[in-house]
Parts: sequence; structure tokens; C-alpha cells
Amino acid sequence: MPSSSFTLSGSPALPKFDINERFPLDTVCEAAKILTGASDPVAAMPSVLNVLSSFMGLRMGALALLDDSGAGSGRTGVNPFVIAATTQGASSAPATSRAMPVAATRAVFRTGVALVSCDVAGELGPDALPPQAPHDRFAFIAVPIREQVHSPYVIGVLGAWRDLTEDLHPNIDEDQRVMTMVAAILEQSVKFRRLVARDRERLMEEARLALRHANEKAAAEVTLPAEPIRGIIGDSPAIKSVIAQIRKVAQTRTPVLLRGESGTGKELFARAVHALSDRKDKPFVKVNCAALSQTLLESELFGHEKGSFTGAMAQKKGRFELADKGTLFLDEIGEIGPEFQVKLLRILQEGEFERVGGTRTLRVDVRLVTATNKDLEAAVARGTFRADLYFRICVIPILLPPLRDRLEDVPKLAQAFLNRFNEQNGMNKRMTAQAMVALARCQFPGNVRELENCISRVAALSSGTEIGAQELACHQGTCLSAELWRMQTGEQSPIGGLAAAVRTPLPVIDSGAGQRPPAAACPAGFGEAPVAPPIGRPPAAAFAAEPQDERTRLIDAMERAGWVQAKAARLLGLTPRQIGYALKKHDIPLRKF
Repeated sequence: MPSSSFTLSGSPALPKFDINERFPLDTVCEAAKILTGASDPVAAMPSVLNVLSSFMGLRMGALALLDDSGAGSGRTGVNPFVIAATTQGASSAPATSRAMPVAATRAVFRTGVALVSCDVAGELGPDALPPQAPHDRFAFIAVPIREQVHSPYVIGVLGAWRDLTEDLHPNIDEDQRVMTMVAAILEQSVKFRRLVARDRERLMEEARLALRHANEKAAAEVTLPAEPIRGIIGDSPAIKSVIAQIRKVAQTRTPVLLRGESGTGKELFARAVHALSDRKDKPFVKVNCAALSQTLLESELFGHEKGSFTGAMAQKKGRFELADKGTLFLDEIGEIGPEFQVKLLRILQEGEFERVGGTRTLRVDVRLVTATNKDLEAAVARGTFRADLYFRICVIPILLPPLRDRLEDVPKLAQAFLNRFNEQNGMNKRMTAQAMVALARCQFPGNVRELENCISRVAALSSGTEIGAQELACHQGTCLSAELWRMQTGEQSPIGGLAAAVRTPLPVIDSGAGQRPPAAACPAGFGEAPVAPPIGRPPAAAFAAEPQDERTRLIDAMERAGWVQAKAARLLGLTPRQIGYALKKHDIPLRKF
């Protein structure tokens, strides 16, 4: 049994940290999961530092980043830095906060070489010890974080403390290797986020230049009455604003993303972009991404070679080839899967692709217009839609207004749909003024498509040539959207617009939740805040309160822990003795690997 001791405040200290309880490989794996899944790697570092504490016993970990302004340690200091993250959370503490020894940290910044001190008090001085340290037997490890691999420029330092009194077999070399690997993962994660941000800034600059060029060209030309766009009906301020944006961007090659609820006429506006561009005499090709499976979508867009799969009896050109020199409209772009997103990103970036089953690289010149009624930003946050593809297609987003925001256009639209019905059916029906007023009072959650449905329905069912207000579906209790409104629950809206006001907050996704153990508590007065159990892992009390799920939870935890009982106990918040008893109780055999 390890001997007990007391801190300066008199509370019991932790038991000795045994080398057998270290998990270096698991530490690196958990750190990689956290950093690669985080939108901001620096903000995720407190979780990584707590993993170092739980799995390796490295206490009071901290991340120092170079401060270009010099605010962290005085503008005249050498290698000024700030403490960007600790085990207590992300912060911007000054270098003098003593989270890391100032002189040692500056030395790592200056030389780019890892620093290890097995006797901090003797080698770096008593002022270098952590705040409120209960004793002076600490080792300190600091490793550099470089701007790029093999770059001499150091942008940060990752440091942590090893309490030599609680570790029976300290292995400082292993600690340094683990921290070096974590620093390398952080380097790559930061580099990737910078590349994405740089690409986004470049695309935004291209969009600004394109709009500026279009504005200058429009100002230089003599102002003439704009010709109406075929198929677009309405003169409300909302629709005029959209038309003005389309006229500006149509003359450029910049990708356009049409956003709006279902039934707002996204394909119609996509055709308008093509008709107003210098590609109007070239092909306009449309594809509904939601109507095809991922396999068929690849063959449909890229084409295939003869014999590339069962049923490929001849070579077929894809939609990208057919739209060469013209415009390609991808509707419901938010429905494509992650695997196809990678393939689509390549052709959007490089303009080249290969047919399915082919080896010859083809190049095309295509103006891309996409449309969706999905929340792409939420999909990017959930990880179901790639951020780089989002920045590639969402260069110029155009929001199409719902019909309820331009009710003054309802009479013109209704008359146009009635004229089409009369032409198709050889009739001569008309609507009374009261019927038009009644239509203008409706909200039409199904937008223009619902209005067309309403006009066709009442025209077909009316007995005379004149359609009155009393014959409308909403006056007879048979309105389709009203029925669908009663059927919807929460976000399960059957048509676009019904649940537009219902915005459920997105859950925060933590890739390490339920997989990493809670950090061990520090001695009283040591300065490290207690860490709450991550979301998704039941505490010991909750584990015992649900016996019907206990066997399933045990097997799941053991599989995630590689059938190591000590690690599984940490995941479930139990002691090794408790989990051993539970395994015997449920007759779960141990597996050997």
C-alpha cells in the first residue's frame, strides 16, 4: 500500500502515481481526437492538458503562445508571450502569472529545443515553482511548437509539471516524447485551420473584386430600363433586391449559392443567372443532388467509361462535360454525402476530373450555381459538410425571400398561374377582386409552389368562369398547408417555411466525450481547478441506478478501453475493484489481445 501524506493545508494528498497507470499511446490518440475535431485548436487545449494529467500524471499543463504585440511580458521584453491555455481553461494570462517559468519558456522560444529540468527549484530558482506549490520537488518539461515542420520559427511552447513525490518511477524521457507528439499534432491542426482561413479570405477577396468590377461597369454604362427576366414575376422591394444582385454577379464567373425555403423558385433564378451571363448561348445543365444516390450521382456528374460497372454498355458523358463553357446548376447541394464532397471539391478547385472507370484526366470550364434550403453553417459545425467545400460554393450567397415577405406579388403570381391553367385546359376563368384580397392575406408557408397548387386546385373545382373567395380552399377548411401545420412537430416540418421560426440550438460535440477519464484531483492549494466529468459519461451513482443497462455499459467501456480494466474504470468513474466485481457479477469473460 502506498503511504499517505498531507498537503500544507492538511487535506489528504493523492496516492503515488504508478508507472503502470500511464497510457502514452492512449494519451496521443485522445489528443489527436480532440484537436482534429475542434474548430479552434487553441480553445480545445484545456481538454488536451487534462488528458495529459489523467493519463500521464503531468500536472498544471499550460500552453504559451508568442505575443507579437509584446503585451504579455512588456513591449521591451525578449520573446514576449502569453499563457493561452491551462488545465483550468482557455485564457490570455500574462507571462508573469507563473503558469510556466518565464526564463525557461523564453529559452525554448529562442532556441527551439525542448527543455527538461528534474530539479526546478535548484536549476531555475524557487520563483519558477508553480503558485502555491506544497513542496519544491517538481520536474518541468517544455517542448516547442513550430510554425511548420522543421521550421526554426517557434510560435508556442507546451509545458507541464511532474510531481516527483507522488511518482514511484518517474520517466521524464517518456513524458518528453509524449508531449513532443502532442505538440506535433497541435502544429498540424493549427496549420490546417490557417490554410482554410487563408483560402476563405482569398475567395472573399475574389468576390469583393468581382462585385466592384460589376458596379464600376454598371456605373460606366448609360442607365437603361432593365429588361424583365423571363419567368420572374413581381415588383416588390424584396424581389427587386434579388434581381439587382443577380444582374451584378451574372457577368462574373464567381460561384453563386442560392439559399431559400422550398418553393421559392431557386431553379428559376439559377436560369436567370445563366441567361444574363456571357454564357447564355452555351448549355445550362441542372442536377438535383437529392434525387440520386451517391454512386449514381458520381456517374451522372462525371460520366463513366464502357464496362466500368455492371450495366455500363457504352461510354457516357457526365453533366460537367455537357455543361462545358456553360452553367451547371446543382440543386439540393446540402444533401450530398461526405465521400462525394471530396470528389466534388477537386473539380471545383482544379477544374479537372476522370470519368468513373477511366484514367484520362478531363478539363472543363463551368460556371457553378448551387442551391439549398439547408442550414449549411450548422452542417459544417456538425462535421457533415466540409468547410473547404462550403467556402468554395458560398462565394456569393443570394437569399431568396419567402412569399410571405412579398405578399404584394401574390395577385400578379396568381393571375400568371391562372393564365397558364386556362391556356393548358382551353378555359377562360378569372378571379374576383375579393378572391385576390383573400389570397393576399395568406402566408403560404409552401411559398410560390403552394400558391400555384392553390390556383390550379380552385380553378379545376370551380363550377363557373368566375372564381370567388368562398371557393378558395382556406375558406372551405381544406387548406393543405394548414393541415400540414397541424401535423408537424418541432423541426419535422413537411414543407419549407413552416418551422422557420423554430430554431433548436445545436449540441456541442466533443469528440473525446465519454472516452477520456476525469483528471486526477490536485493537492489542495496547488492551483488546479477540479475537472467536471465530460458530457456523456455516467458517474458511478448513475451507473448503479440503472442496472438494466449495466452489462451493456460495461462491455462498451471495456471495448473502448481495449479490455484494460484500469482504463475502463476511469471511463466509468469506478475503481478497478468495482469494475472487477461488476464483470464477475454479469459473467463477462475477459478478452486477451
